[in-house]
Amino acid sequence: MPRTVKVSRSVVKALTYRIIIMCLDFIAIYLFTGTTRIAVSFVVVSNIYTTIGYFLHERAWNHIHWGIDDGVA
Repeated sequence: MPRTVKVSRSVVKALTYRIIIMCLDFIAIYLFTGTTRIAVSFVVVSNIYTTIGYFLHERAWNHIHWGIDDGVA
């Protein structure tokens, strides 16, 4: 039976990953600048294009069968 991955799974993975990264980005930028406005601006802008990039990357990898063991000998 072929392994399929639903688009909704990729969307949820992308969003939860980005939430974690947004928090880490905010903390790092805030610690370097001490400015909430700069940290928030960076997080908003960078996470728009990186979320799209992650989603496309995830979907592309779903078509690569290398490293997947489906239990079929």
